[in-house]
Amino acid sequence: MWHDIEAKVDLLNFSFVAEAAAQLIRDSGGEPLTIGISGGWGVGKSSLVKMVGATLQADGDAKKRYVFLEFNAWLYQGFDDARHALLQAVGDKLTDLAHERKTALDKALAFAKRIKWFKAAHLVTPVVTGALFGTALGGPLGTVLGAVGGLVKGFADGEDVKERLAEVKEAYGGLHPELKELLKENREESLPKEIEALRSAFADVLKELDVTLVVLVDDLDRCLPNTAISTLEAMRLLLYVPRTAFIIAADEQMIRGAVKAHFAQVDISDDLVTSYFDKLIQVPLRVPRLGVNEVKAYLVLLLADLAVRRRQIPVEALADAQPKVLAALKKGWAGGLTREVLNASFGAHASALAQQIDVADQLAPILVTSEQISGNPRLIKRFLNNLMIRQTVATAQGMTVGFEEFVKFQLFERCASAAAFEFLAQAVASNDEGKAGFLQKLEHSASKGEAYVAPHPSWGSPFYEQWVKLSPQLADVSLLPYLYLSRDRAASLASYDELSPEARAVFDALLKTDKVIAALKQPLEALGEADAERVLVRLVRKARTDQWTSGAISRCFNVTKAYPTLGAKLASALSEIPPSQFPTAVGPLLVDEPWATALVASLEADPNTPQALKNLFARKKKEAK
Repeated sequence: MWHDIEAKVDLLNFSFVAEAAAQLIRDSGGEPLTIGISGGWGVGKSSLVKMVGATLQADGDAKKRYVFLEFNAWLYQGFDDARHALLQAVGDKLTDLAHERKTALDKALAFAKRIKWFKAAHLVTPVVTGALFGTALGGPLGTVLGAVGGLVKGFADGEDVKERLAEVKEAYGGLHPELKELLKENREESLPKEIEALRSAFADVLKELDVTLVVLVDDLDRCLPNTAISTLEAMRLLLYVPRTAFIIAADEQMIRGAVKAHFAQVDISDDLVTSYFDKLIQVPLRVPRLGVNEVKAYLVLLLADLAVRRRQIPVEALADAQPKVLAALKKGWAGGLTREVLNASFGAHASALAQQIDVADQLAPILVTSEQISGNPRLIKRFLNNLMIRQTVATAQGMTVGFEEFVKFQLFERCASAAAFEFLAQAVASNDEGKAGFLQKLEHSASKGEAYVAPHPSWGSPFYEQWVKLSPQLADVSLLPYLYLSRDRAASLASYDELSPEARAVFDALLKTDKVIAALKQPLEALGEADAERVLVRLVRKARTDQWTSGAISRCFNVTKAYPTLGAKLASALSEIPPSQFPTAVGPLLVDEPWATALVASLEADPNTPQALKNLFARKKKEAK
């Protein structure tokens, strides 16, 4: 198994990007810098951020020149205010360094007090709210509420603010000493001056410590919008201060979505969202998409690591080969990472890894081009982890499965559409020996270099042609064990052809319509969810055969009106339709269904979706407000 955590070793040839980012920080000469490392889920943002930090720390005098702070906003999701957590983490880090170096301690403590004041001001907010609504509390807190209530009234009456602030500080005198400390000093008269004082104190401590603070912010795109924005707002307080560098890892589209969600009550344009983001990020960097060579090297090194754990090769063999593979990868432009290069890298142990090298050599192009994986490192790891788990299950149940056959079958399961997988599963299930007979003709044609002819409309994309050409050939292999091990996907196909007489009657009635009929809801509800699901599967099959016409799709909504829980199954089927071919007439049905939210968002975001459909979505959303 491979853990889904940041890589400590560069297996993806990201080091050149990490070095470029580190050099930007070295060359900044103390000027503030913010670098945004963007990329989708699982592409290696966290690993790249770690590599930037490691590259900087590799400098001989890095410990003197830099102080590093790793901040994971996701850890504070639901537990603490991320804004205060980040400010507090920065204050603690600088205070600890001042103690360690025995210098600038007074300035570090002054900065820490400023942070406490900001947190205290945040705590006062609910107190003020209580005062506004006439909350009555006894004891010291009641006195504070009274003082704050007077302060609020004083603002309304135009009284002198300083007098009311004095009343608040006096009222806090009866509270716990730790709470008293938070509000005992109000150095400035206004929030802008408080912010400027905080930034000035921050700059002073960095200058006296003679360090550059490098803050590595990770997992921002995993956070809910309020946590993501809180973290960004905290960074905004500290950005553009000399001797600072912020490296922020996040999916740019997710952050843009968080900004829009945060300003949901305001009609904010895309240009304003871009402006907000661009003001935070000076240097945007995207994680490079992996090519065939990178994925091939990644697969080989992961599989070689597994071979070490299984004692098929010694650990020294991998330790010796890894730098050679990565060195060859850096020169991949000069001729590619060929099988000969991989064999040479592992030397005498190449024969023990012949199967793994062959699998990596064949799989890499498909894992890069397949839309379901697209060279995503995290998905590649999950693909391999799932393979290992199923191999273990097969061994425990006494099933004989070949490694290469297993890899090929699981690749199909992972990348094929539901319709294509169903076609294969039905061919296997209907054959006495568990073989997919139609593969015989496909594999024979492929071996002779003949043009590929899809055996079924669902097998029409380039993936299936590539998959058929992969070794080994499967036409003469019983695929029942592999289908059994894939039962999480295959089991749902088992009883779909069996309709009860009542379900058959409803199905026949649905085939006669091309719209949602209210009168059909009751008969569908009477069937029960299991029979209704079988009806829906039949309707989806018919819609595929009819090339996803609007009428064939619309009749499916009769089932989801009766059983909204089946909506996810229909949404999954509709996601197979290319956005450019999605029927506009189905749009009004989608926008009314909660289960279709993700599908609608995907269609809205896709540039190939017909503009008429996008306009319909926008109009419906506006009407809903």
